[in-house]
Amino acid sequence: MPDATTLDAAATRRQLTADAAELGFAHIGITGVDLAGDERHFERWLASGRHGEMAYMARHGTKRSRPAELLPGTRSVISARMDYWPPATRGAFDVLADPDLAYVSRYALGRDYHKLMRKALAQLAARLEARIGPFGHRAFVDSAPVLERALARNAGLGWIGKHTNLIARDAGSWFFLGEIYTTLELPPDPPASAHCGSCSACIPACPTGAIVAPYELDARRCISYLTIELHGPIPEPLRPLLGNRIYGCDDCQLVCPWNKFARDAHHPDFRARHALDAPRLVDLFAWSEADFDERMRGSAIYRIGYVRWLRNIAVALGNAPRTPATLAALARRANDAPELVREHVAWALAQHAARRD
Repeated sequence: MPDATTLDAAATRRQLTADAAELGFAHIGITGVDLAGDERHFERWLASGRHGEMAYMARHGTKRSRPAELLPGTRSVISARMDYWPPATRGAFDVLADPDLAYVSRYALGRDYHKLMRKALAQLAARLEARIGPFGHRAFVDSAPVLERALARNAGLGWIGKHTNLIARDAGSWFFLGEIYTTLELPPDPPASAHCGSCSACIPACPTGAIVAPYELDARRCISYLTIELHGPIPEPLRPLLGNRIYGCDDCQLVCPWNKFARDAHHPDFRARHALDAPRLVDLFAWSEADFDERMRGSAIYRIGYVRWLRNIAVALGNAPRTPATLAALARRANDAPELVREHVAWALAQHAARRD
């Protein structure tokens, strides 16, 4: 297996950077595996219960913060980012301002990024292996317990902002992260410094107050958690705060001034599909399960399933204007839907009845 004494570090890095760009990555960085400080922070977060029903986070133990527990012998991590902002889409603020439309987080408008990025990372590792010889490696894109933002920060890709997302000075935050754990000992890049300064625009922008303090997120209040990770009923006090957001939430990123430097996605798979950048709520609520399977297969949205999809839309319809079309759409599902959906439809109809009174 190659090591630091046999590698031409500068040449290896130059080629890695060139290969990464060719494979669609906007930037890569290299870091070691020391995450002790982040491990303590993560353990405090878990102890506070802010992970909600995501019990798997606690079950993974220290695997998330100790890379060698996922790949024995890990010495270096290659962190990569890929831009995802979909070009030629309806303005995010315009969609949020129209309560008859459904807002889908911009990262989910195109095809599922997991397989696409993991394949590109595997190709990057294979190219390196072809040049220097075999070495241990594994690629991850949300596919294992990884402290991806901490690793990316340490690798110089950006800093963790007050909203807890990664921000790059030259690219904002509209990008995906992926990692290659490797047994190679590669020269690390310097970590990124933080540049939020006195700005705290993201904190009051959160519709549900999930950013409870700078750099502290309570997932139990986060709309991304509520619409994606939560399997049961959405807590009633939070439902009005969701507005028309039916899958994820981008508000904290939309107000971040660093996103004036964000770039459109280059990969065609990240372009919006099925007009999801500004769909009508009543149209989405009319989809059959077969429609959902056909249109959402291959999308990140597919993993929440048809029932949670309808649950989320029912809440948004409860927050929509009281119109004949809205009331008719809800009435059609009132007695002909899974129990979880019916419960949220009943809430939505009650909201409209209260407005009438």
